[in-house]
Amino acid sequence: MIVITGATGNTGTPAAEALLAKGEKIRVVGRDAAKLERFASKGAEPFVANVENGEEMARAFDDATAVYLVIPQALHREDFRDYQERISDAYTSAIQKSGVKFVVTLSSIGAQNTAKTGPVLGLHNMEEKLNRVSDLNVLHLRPATFMENLLMSIDGIRMMNVLPGASTADAPFPTIATKDIGNYAAGRLAKRNFSGHSTQELLGPRDVTMKETAGIIGRAMGKPNLGYVQMPLPLLESALASMGLPKSSAALLVELWNGANEGLLNPQEARSAENTTPTTLEEFAEEVFAPQFLRRAAKA
Repeated sequence: MIVITGATGNTGTPAAEALLAKGEKIRVVGRDAAKLERFASKGAEPFVANVENGEEMARAFDDATAVYLVIPQALHREDFRDYQERISDAYTSAIQKSGVKFVVTLSSIGAQNTAKTGPVLGLHNMEEKLNRVSDLNVLHLRPATFMENLLMSIDGIRMMNVLPGASTADAPFPTIATKDIGNYAAGRLAKRNFSGHSTQELLGPRDVTMKETAGIIGRAMGKPNLGYVQMPLPLLESALASMGLPKSSAALLVELWNGANEGLLNPQEARSAENTTPTTLEEFAEEVFAPQFLRRAAKA
């Protein structure tokens, strides 16, 4: 039995789908039974639980051979960092009680740092907590920036007719499609070919600059001359708050972006076949970004 937390999320869904396609017996964990039905109809065992509750998680992990641990994204919460800690505490106690021997976590590039990384600090802490569990084999996946994060820029593009962002225009960085993270996690969960505690960066297909990114998504949505503008971080923080994000979460994101500009999210591994994933930014722009941009524009 392989257990997938965050089963309805950006990486949990492709992980669950890939394991079902392999014929693996899986249990999918989520808060909403209706959202888990898509997996149950394909043979998965649904398990409705609160990931902040260690006792419920221990029951979810009962009889599991391996578990995929995801802290669900919830930046809409005022207490997001405390929320992260409650979940990683619940996961750690549940792993200890259930006796699971193999765990793959969704962490992040930059999780080796102990400060100045915003929400990534919560993932660093999860890694540290699980590394202290005796006799646990745990693989921490540290993916690069999600391509899906570009979706936060749709309103900015519509208002300013440029892609706004926090990075310099010409600094190349890795970016990855979340489906590739889920597929990679599924493969390692099925093989269980890791021991002790280890990390694996996932760096997408290639490094790109924000200037290149603007051109790629611009062509996909019929704006071939779309440019990029680096915005002052205080202005981005105000924009996030005006969009309804709590001030605490907006501050965390600004801290993350500032840390990235200082090099705290730079890869620690050389690019290799193991950490390079297939989905290109061009494919993401055509299949995901452009359709969402056009749907939102049609509703305006």
